[in-house]
Amino acid sequence: MAIKSHLGITYTQIVLLLFCCYAQDFSEAISFQPGISFQYHYMLDLKIKHISQPSMPETNLKIDANVQTYLLWRKKSQPEEQLVYVQIQDFTIHRRNNSNKENNSVIKHLTDTGNLGRPVLFHWISGKLLGLYGTREDNSRVLDLKRGLVSLFQFQNLSGIHTEEDVSGACSVTYQISEGSIKKTKDLSSCTATPFGFQTNNSVFGVSLNSTSNSELSHIGGIIQTAVSEESHIVYLRVTSLLGSEVASRQHMELTSSNPGPAEIHEDSVQKILELLPEKYQKIEIASHPQRRNEGSHLLKNYLKDSQKKQTKLDISRVSTTKLFNAMVKMFRHAKKRDILQLLQKASGELVPFYIDAAVGAQSSASLAALSEFLDFSKKKQVSLHEKFLYSAAFVPHPSKELLNLVLEKLKGKVSDPVIMETGIVISGAIVGKMCKMKLCELKDVEIAKATLVEGLHEAEEESEINIYLVALKNAQLPETIPLLLQYTQENGGAVSRKALAALQSFPTEIISTKEVKSTLKRILHQTYQEYDKASRLIAAEILLVMDHSQMDLINMILVLENMNTEASKLLLSKIQSGQQIKNKSCNTEKTLLKDKYLYNYNKLAQSGRSTFFSGPLTATKDVSSTYGLDLLFTESGLLKQSISDITLFGHNNHLKAMQVSLEAEGLESLIGDGAEDNDEDKDATVGMSAVLFDVQLRPVVFFQGYMDLVSKVFSSSGEPMSVVKGNVLLIDYLQRLPMQSGLQAIVEYQGGLGLEVSANIDVSIWEQESKTNINTKASLVFEFTTELDTSFFQADIKAQVDAETAVDFDSVMKFSAFPMLMCLELRQNHTPYRETYIVSESLPEKSMTYTVRKGRKATLWGRDFPFHNSNSEMCRSLLTADEQ
Repeated sequence: MAIKSHLGITYTQIVLLLFCCYAQDFSEAISFQPGISFQYHYMLDLKIKHISQPSMPETNLKIDANVQTYLLWRKKSQPEEQLVYVQIQDFTIHRRNNSNKENNSVIKHLTDTGNLGRPVLFHWISGKLLGLYGTREDNSRVLDLKRGLVSLFQFQNLSGIHTEEDVSGACSVTYQISEGSIKKTKDLSSCTATPFGFQTNNSVFGVSLNSTSNSELSHIGGIIQTAVSEESHIVYLRVTSLLGSEVASRQHMELTSSNPGPAEIHEDSVQKILELLPEKYQKIEIASHPQRRNEGSHLLKNYLKDSQKKQTKLDISRVSTTKLFNAMVKMFRHAKKRDILQLLQKASGELVPFYIDAAVGAQSSASLAALSEFLDFSKKKQVSLHEKFLYSAAFVPHPSKELLNLVLEKLKGKVSDPVIMETGIVISGAIVGKMCKMKLCELKDVEIAKATLVEGLHEAEEESEINIYLVALKNAQLPETIPLLLQYTQENGGAVSRKALAALQSFPTEIISTKEVKSTLKRILHQTYQEYDKASRLIAAEILLVMDHSQMDLINMILVLENMNTEASKLLLSKIQSGQQIKNKSCNTEKTLLKDKYLYNYNKLAQSGRSTFFSGPLTATKDVSSTYGLDLLFTESGLLKQSISDITLFGHNNHLKAMQVSLEAEGLESLIGDGAEDNDEDKDATVGMSAVLFDVQLRPVVFFQGYMDLVSKVFSSSGEPMSVVKGNVLLIDYLQRLPMQSGLQAIVEYQGGLGLEVSANIDVSIWEQESKTNINTKASLVFEFTTELDTSFFQADIKAQVDAETAVDFDSVMKFSAFPMLMCLELRQNHTPYRETYIVSESLPEKSMTYTVRKGRKATLWGRDFPFHNSNSEMCRSLLTADEQ
């Protein structure tokens, strides 16, 4: 008797309804039938093209083959568990090129397919791949094609998200099951495979990769009818999407016939079946392995032997030198230690720094071992090379633990020059910071380096030593050191407080936006418990401005203007009004405050000082924009106390401090007989400079300290500029593979080299009471990109290169004899030659044939002068008038 529910439906009907709904999530039992051989037609279509250059031809490779499959064995107790035989037959390869119809050809048509024709066996149960077996003779690249073919047979029985391993690795796959169809979407970003290559997490100079993979399998009566897989990989450089490619692949397998086939073999296990077969099968991994063409270790040997390539002098800021640098990095990555060491030992003096840059950039075991043996930090005659090595290590895009250990090892030994020890401490912080951003902070080597920096700060007693460790922690940006930095902002005044605040300022806003940090910054700004110099108070205000702050916070900041001196209040007001460092919602707050006559009135807005903050656009493209900024703080007597000029890159919701040069002065009033301010009365006249390049703070440099030092350097000066930074670095270093569902794999490589030369020249005339400053920055950029496909029968390359040269001058002229002091600033950029090159090449190894198409364009970006604030223009006119008189 059927039992009815209160709805009038029997419980038997409810169970049946639930079963039907649940059963819809299952596919039919797909399996191979004994004694039947299934013939499938298999097609693979692969395309590679430049994404930014539609005029360039695309590489198109097409493969046609027939595939025979049949059942070898199935488990008696569980027939869904099977061992299936797969063999490729009648293999044809077509090459197509849309630029030249004559190049469209059949590369190879094989009835006897050789290695391709060797069968593979796959062990599965209800669509889940348990094992793959092949013969030892298989070529690795050919085997990958077979892996891709077998992956088409793989599926899950239930809708939802599953983790499965195929030719691409272990990936998260979303399944949608319907009657007669199985659809799956693979999340290629989730795939874990054999590690290969390197990359960085730099948001501006990084590489974007967008990948999709969709497959559909149709079946009737448990027999697979078609299997289609489509995927696309779009890769491009964030700083310029001109350098990018799209790799698209499509597989299509369709059942063409079924015929009587071999009878199944009755045995207890797969292992016994393998023992019975005449071929020697062994289990192979389902996922493919990274493969790349043999670069060879002979490149550097050839370079050493070729006398024509031996340079005697290099101009770092030229494109030709940067191209050579990129090539040397690649050579060193495949060279032996003895060859690299020989090059370092025999090179002329001017070339050794260049080779050190390349050896550090390569970061191979051989290059680091050669550097370790070549560099002896106890030798004074190598001091310039020690500094070169340390700065090269600081700018490596993806430092390794081997590089970190090499730096620490050299610093633990005897160091001949204290300046090198200071530089090494600063650089250690930069390497630690980059490795933590690469999620390598938990490595034992990194933990030791972090502890060394923190302990060094605790043990430091001299102010100069404390400042060096604070600069190192600024580079490291370790969140756990924030409480320590807060202590140094309060317990020490002057330079130490400024360095600790600058270290806090380098952290991302979201990390330091805590109650503890905000309250400390407010105490410094408002001088709640003790007095601080105006530079420290201004840094505290800058950090508060970029944080989330209330209307009352901004009101209190405006009220602070009344108890600051004229120049400091003028600079702070300039920053508040500029809106450059205020978030949108804070701008709305500012509009509200504009209506408050008590806060916004002539007394507060009409500050008489000349200190100012200015920022303007430098360049803008669809990918990246850049700005230049100037921050000027004067003393009450009109002398320059601090000048900060910077260039910042913005892109992909992040920013990068490309260059920042800060000139700082103390006690200059003593040179002109004026009274000192801000506790400067006990300090010698001092002028120093610090620089930040690509978010790495360099060791500060002192031009002179004290009147006698100034006089000595004025008389002994050669008039030549002082080198701040000179060398070649890798801005971009990226090497990854794209393992595809088809079994083919593309290798993507980006290399961005920068040749940089920054020099500074300060000319002080005591007799004419005038100083002239020039900061000259010359640079060459070479960005190279390659996407390569390599099979045993076909090779294709998509290449592109962008290069440019530029020079930027920042000049300042100050006249001490006038009161207030006259000062004129100029920023100008020279003409910039620019070139793009695009190449598509294909080669057929067996026929020794290569097809190449090359296109490009050249242009010159005209030089220009960049405007500053109006008051600078007025001072320049006044200074020019004074000179004429």
